[in-house]
Amino acid sequence: MVVPITTTGAIIGLLVAIILIIKRFEPFYCLVFGALVGGLIGGANLVNTVTYMADGGKSMAPAILRVMTSGFLAATLIKTGAVDKISEEIIRLLGLKKAILGIVLSSMILAGVGVDLDVVVLTVGPIGMAMGNKLGYSKLAILLAALGGGKAGNIISPNPNTLAAASNFNVELSSVMLANVIPAIFGVIITTILANMLINKGSKVEIEIKLDEDENLPSLFASLIGPIVSIILLFLGNVSTIVVDPLVALPAGAVVSILATKNVHKTKEYLSYGVEKMQGVCILLLGTGTLVGIIQMSNLQHSTTELLAILSIPQVLLAPISGVVMSLATASTTGGATVASSTFSSAILSSGLSGVAGAAMVNAGACVFEHLPHGALFHASSRSVSMEIKERFKLLPYEIIIGLVIVTSSTVIQLLLK
Repeated sequence: MVVPITTTGAIIGLLVAIILIIKRFEPFYCLVFGALVGGLIGGANLVNTVTYMADGGKSMAPAILRVMTSGFLAATLIKTGAVDKISEEIIRLLGLKKAILGIVLSSMILAGVGVDLDVVVLTVGPIGMAMGNKLGYSKLAILLAALGGGKAGNIISPNPNTLAAASNFNVELSSVMLANVIPAIFGVIITTILANMLINKGSKVEIEIKLDEDENLPSLFASLIGPIVSIILLFLGNVSTIVVDPLVALPAGAVVSILATKNVHKTKEYLSYGVEKMQGVCILLLGTGTLVGIIQMSNLQHSTTELLAILSIPQVLLAPISGVVMSLATASTTGGATVASSTFSSAILSSGLSGVAGAAMVNAGACVFEHLPHGALFHASSRSVSMEIKERFKLLPYEIIIGLVIVTSSTVIQLLLK
């Protein structure tokens, strides 16, 4: 017997999960406990609550499968040195005079080809520090350039957040990636402007940073060919009748990358590293699924639609708003995009938006608050440039501005195309 969950119960469950996450408890257990509390308070008995949670977890299986396989490509790019080569070449080509733009573009491209943001900032940060030492730039400017560029790249990437949004709206990943290209460009522009405003504010790089010059780094061609192959395969469905799922396209790019960099003998190592990199994300998705299962059995979608009507907010804005709110709750692009797209996809589609538009706007909204202190990115980014936590907080308003520019431009573009 199906027992609906009350809106109040679903909201309380979500709030419990959010509070525990902010208190720095393990996110997976926070989400599971929040789901359990939400179901029981919402009127379901223990058996029904657990069933809804399990069903929600099952619904995450396609996204989890694709995310796990995407780890092979990410691992290959990191372990072969392709990530370092790409970032170094971009910054070298632009030179010291355009150092900030070089850092922004480097981060955008690395995130755009499927490298997670923690790795992006930890890779680009030291390079930016070395340049900052020569130019007298502040750590604030360097880190904002890396983070803003990463935000821009993340919304057009085959990363877990985009994979989850595309999967929950049942649309092609490549279409969601393509839909946010112009917002990503806006993100690059606003990041470059804001970072340049900060070059003389805050602490400077006081110690000379010497980068290790690894002569064993692959060539630029070998570094890029793998992700290029993956992206071409993903986009085949947009220009032909051949549709290649990310489950195939992303590992195919990894294989090409391994061959191009002549690292076939390290394949086992890369596979293990890929699983290690993605298992945390997949566990998060599974925990998110339990909470989503409770929310989907509640009246929350209907209540949210009614609230928008009362406030005279068009229902089409539910897509970006839900992404923004859920990223605020989870401090994670992946968590925000997953919860928002799973919970509100039906309501968003009923507003008249296409699946691609809804997924793109949710994904863009999920980048606004991914950097908050109750998430991992905040702390990883601090380490990347040896920044004190007190100073790291000063960047939060600038990061929010970049995110808002991205989601606003995405929303405007999708509504104009509607």
